Amino acid sequence: MHKGEAQECAWFLEHEPIYTMGTSAQIQDILDKGNIPTFQTNRGGRSTYHGPGQRVIYLMLNIKNRGQDLRHFVWSLEEWLIRSLKPFNIEGFRSPGRVGIWVNHPTKGECKIAAIGVRIRHWITFHGISLNIAPNLDHYQGIVPCGLEGYGVTSFQDLGIATDLQTVDAILQEMFMKEFLPCLSSRPVS
Repeated sequence: MHKGEAQECAWFLEHEPIYTMGTSAQIQDILDKGNIPTFQTNRGGRSTYHGPGQRVIYLMLNIKNRGQDLRHFVWSLEEWLIRSLKPFNIEGFRSPGRVGIWVNHPTKGECKIAAIGVRIRHWITFHGISLNIAPNLDHYQGIVPCGLEGYGVTSFQDLGIATDLQTVDAILQEMFMKEFLPCLSSRPVS
């Protein structure tokens, strides 16, 4: 793809329960894996959980054609997720020093609803994002999610939003087209 001969791709997946450890993960991030397998991966970030009820999207995009700005690419991933939450009346936001998308949970305070873990090689992106629709949130208790102690993890279901993966996928795809088809370098970084 970095030679311009292959098309960009996005894969929408739902995994069986698994803990993944990114390139910055530490063994102490795994508290009690129980019977959930752990997989070392080459994406950025620390440890996270993937499982049923969570939308995982792997992206293979050429950011060489979009300004070669890694920070802007991550900003665009965040913006895509924030815009995709709005139709469900979920106010997602960025939090300085914490990657991913956060929401204010009515009883748990600031909680993470979406994670970002990417790898860039020859300006081609690998890995991507995960968005919690209705996963078993108890599985997050086996790890320190993204190495951030003291913060909760939430989902659409935990916030009282009843929906399904297909409905969320339709919004994600619509917002993806708006965020990533226009040239990334044309958007300001905030």
